[in-house]
Amino acid sequence: MRYILIALNLSLLVLFPLSWFAPLMRAGVLPFFDLSEISVISGLQALWGKDVSLALLVTFFAIFAPYLKTIGLALVQFRLLSPRVAPALHILGKLAMADIFLIALYIILIKGIGLARVETAWGLYLFTGCVLASLVLSIAAARKPAQNGQNA
Repeated sequence: MRYILIALNLSLLVLFPLSWFAPLMRAGVLPFFDLSEISVISGLQALWGKDVSLALLVTFFAIFAPYLKTIGLALVQFRLLSPRVAPALHILGKLAMADIFLIALYIILIKGIGLARVETAWGLYLFTGCVLASLVLSIAAARKPAQNGQNA
């Protein structure tokens, strides 16, 4: 079971970057115009041109928090980092989930205005799946040392 958790966690090191470039949604102004694909990276690029402080915050939540958490969990799994960092890794996972909420909120707001058309794309599901898988893996990793302590 340990090796399955390690393999799943290591797969996130590939899947996260893929999800950052995958289309999250297609958006267009009014129903008459073609839809533009928006990814995490293209959204961040647009944000950097408008509001640098917000771009830094979103970059941390969307890219650095989930990736650092995945790397940290891999280091714990390979016994290169103490399991005592698990609470910090769990907090990083919760911060990474915040951007999924923001994306969903933006979609709801845009659809509510009625001037734009938004369609979710496969990248949104990939990105959400990566974040949720990372959260589940950290919970499983946190339970395993506690179970081993009870069996000893």
